[in-house]
Amino acid sequence: MDSHMDWHAARAALEWQLEMGVTEAISETPINRFEQVAPPPKAGVAPGAQEPAVPVAPAATVDPVAEAETAAKAAQDLAGLKAVMAAYPHCDLQKGARNLVFCDGVPGSRVMIVGEAPGRDEDRIGKPFVGRAGQLLDRMLAAIDLGRDREGAHSVYITNVLPWRPPQNRDPKPDEIAMMMPFLKRHIALAKPEVLVVMGNISCQALLGKRGITRLRGQWDEAEGLPAIPMFHPAYLLRNPAAKREAWADLLDLQARLTKKA
Repeated sequence: MDSHMDWHAARAALEWQLEMGVTEAISETPINRFEQVAPPPKAGVAPGAQEPAVPVAPAATVDPVAEAETAAKAAQDLAGLKAVMAAYPHCDLQKGARNLVFCDGVPGSRVMIVGEAPGRDEDRIGKPFVGRAGQLLDRMLAAIDLGRDREGAHSVYITNVLPWRPPQNRDPKPDEIAMMMPFLKRHIALAKPEVLVVMGNISCQALLGKRGITRLRGQWDEAEGLPAIPMFHPAYLLRNPAAKREAWADLLDLQARLTKKA
């Protein structure tokens, strides 16, 4: 401070500092604020004596996958499964999603289609495959006399690996897939399809433990004890129209399988 400052100026300067939020003055000796200061001894403890250690219980750890398995097993029907999924607290995707996208089509259909995750349109409406990719899927299914709005042997049932939209339509993370897999497995068990159509890399990773859809497509595999055929995701076909020839071959293969089992 200026040593020639008069009393009034000094008071005004001090008041200005108080208004700016200053709470302490700088002392002549530095203070190490990071230095651990011993707390004062508790009553009944002699100065310098060691206080008895208080046992601290370890923090409880939560296993999201184990909790998902427990919740999924408790679901006795599809409505119950949807309810326990909505109540599941460990998947952060639901915090940014509008709707839980559970299913569409006819439960009990011979064919169950498993997609990857909802997009913007699906999140808004609350049903899987309702955007441009969904419209293409409907045309693909209609070409072999199947549809989500049909009945009997011509109906299909549709769901996704993830029921909530990832931000900006990014790929689901491994931990997100892992915690939702018990619900998907239970979903398949309750829907009781004869055949699974596994659409896209994420679905193949989740149900088959494999990636590389261009290599996997068209080759029958097995998932959850059911015959499963990997197919291109309709969104991929919109970006790569030349792949529709392979998709048509896979649809014919699916149709032949259903006809053979009928």
